[in-house]
Amino acid sequence: MIDGLEIRPVRGIGDVTAGDDLAELITRAAPWLADGDVLVVTSKIVSKAEGRLVEVPADGPDREEARQRALAGETARVVARRGPTTIVQTHHGFVMAAAGIDASNVDKTHLVLLPADPDASARALRADLLRRGLDVAVIISDTMGRAWRNGLTDVALGAAGIEAFRDHRGEIDPYGNELSLTQMAVIDELSAAAELVKGKRDRVPVAVVRGYPRSAEGSGAAVLVRDSESDMFSLGTAEARASGLRAAAGLGDQRAANADPAAVERALDTVSGLLTAGVTRRPDGVRLTPAGDGPAALIRLGTDSHRLRAALAAEGVPTVATIDDDGTTLTFGDPS
Repeated sequence: MIDGLEIRPVRGIGDVTAGDDLAELITRAAPWLADGDVLVVTSKIVSKAEGRLVEVPADGPDREEARQRALAGETARVVARRGPTTIVQTHHGFVMAAAGIDASNVDKTHLVLLPADPDASARALRADLLRRGLDVAVIISDTMGRAWRNGLTDVALGAAGIEAFRDHRGEIDPYGNELSLTQMAVIDELSAAAELVKGKRDRVPVAVVRGYPRSAEGSGAAVLVRDSESDMFSLGTAEARASGLRAAAGLGDQRAANADPAAVERALDTVSGLLTAGVTRRPDGVRLTPAGDGPAALIRLGTDSHRLRAALAAEGVPTVATIDDDGTTLTFGDPS
């Protein structure tokens, strides 16, 4: 049980340049730092100290070209593009606008990249503070947008000396229900809380959270990155649609072991009113026949067949297409 938290800004750190000793700068600015505190450090000063800067022209088209090259270098996968905004997955696994590349709070001839390994940076800073006799946790934070929500908040990119999650799974709530999914991303929550006293214009890149109980060394912030197998939102809407259309263009033959009748009906509803071909349901598929004689009707039959195949595939019903002189049969299951 947490009775309360105190969040304090660390002022007076000043400009950070490549090679600076962050532990020295922080302890000098916050001599009141104490064992058990959680230090939340903006990733930008970590990047500056580590020399993660890209030199760019101060203005003009060459500046934008240099920014695009930097973005390409930091991008593992493009998630979505909307106008000038590009959402990408970085090589760390973070999904962020412009790969977290920042042009604020730095001179106009440089861009700031994210730390190459934020968890390693957090461990190094924690170790430097331990050598000074201070046992504090370190969180490296940056600002992100969120799916389904307007506005920005700070989240954790790296961490050391603190667990990333507060895991409630297996606990019983006051009504006797066992919690099965609840994992609170506490280092994200602490990052957001610390941002309240840091701000974007006040030149306060570090905050201290006091009163949060730490119980373990922690496994870093990388555990917060969702793997691709469980990521249900790995593409933007337009990109997911384009991916689906590309998949539809390359549909191959595959028989479904058991086609869900409701899924088949949904597919037929999708193309209802679009097909000119005759459609006959069969126990193991659908038979399509041309609406008339002549080449045009046969061409339209091919179009209708593929349209229905794509609709079935979208419902998770693969098909085998068999073409004969009289029509097309889409087989999606064994006769029952």
